[in-house]
Amino acid sequence: MDIGVLLPTGTAQWGEADDPRTLVGFGRRAERLGFSSLFVNDSLISPRIEALTMLAALAPATETVTLGTAALMPFLRRPVQAAQSLASIDLLSAGRLTVTVGAGFPGRFGRPLYTLSEVPWERRFARLDETVTLWRALWDGAGSFHGEILRFDDLPPATRPSRADGPPIWLGGATPAALARTGRLYDGWLPYPPDPADYASGLRDIRTAAADAGRSAEDITPALFVSVRIDDDVESGRRALDAYARAAYGMPLEELEKIQAVVTGSADQVLTGLRRYVAAGARHIVVRLGALGLSSQRDQLERVADLIPAVAATAHSC
Repeated sequence: MDIGVLLPTGTAQWGEADDPRTLVGFGRRAERLGFSSLFVNDSLISPRIEALTMLAALAPATETVTLGTAALMPFLRRPVQAAQSLASIDLLSAGRLTVTVGAGFPGRFGRPLYTLSEVPWERRFARLDETVTLWRALWDGAGSFHGEILRFDDLPPATRPSRADGPPIWLGGATPAALARTGRLYDGWLPYPPDPADYASGLRDIRTAAADAGRSAEDITPALFVSVRIDDDVESGRRALDAYARAAYGMPLEELEKIQAVVTGSADQVLTGLRRYVAAGARHIVVRLGALGLSSQRDQLERVADLIPAVAATAHSC
């Protein structure tokens, strides 16, 4: 059982006096507290420390934690250049990189990014899968690549990652098509369904697709992205998460929790909520801390760390 944390790289999560350079220390503190992974997210429509830049800074500053993206938007980067950047981070971290990818969503969190990146919105899922296939081919030493969308006749020698087969690549998303593609092509699954029952059913569909493709269920890491706030009780936690949702997403909590997993309340109540996802099959939980300001983020980091042994024990008993 792995429990990781999403670093607060977005400026909406900082206070006026916060120094973003302390994010490296935040990551080191999380590692010392027992978190097994540090994740960063990716966007062009809200100011933040760029995802791969943050991971490159964390690579030499940490020792054992997995460094991950949740989720990287490959269409924002030239595919060959992105393969080199990812391989470089994997090398600098001695093989600790995990890359979750996504194709973006309809609405303001997806389509405007395609306009900024000058990449067509149409066939975005096929482009995503081809990009990942290209990365793997480059890391394996391919001199050319001929897909339906991406075609390169003369590829230069590529930077090789630390691991011969490259970093694990997970998919974010829970549509039926995403579940099938995860089972066929990807090394892990990182969704954020509000209902643990939907997580369990999605995981079953992934394992069916994997079996149909001749893969083992053990080939795919079942992960979960969840927003967490430990507070005095559920109501105070919801008030704090509502402020967070409005600052980070421009929407109230009641709208955010319709599409994303959210757990709040006392430490015992949060533990109960996380245990429901573990019982549904999640084995790598990535926690987003529902707090504004880096001081409040650090406080939540300490509180959630206290739950790590109990959450891990739940996995062992399932």
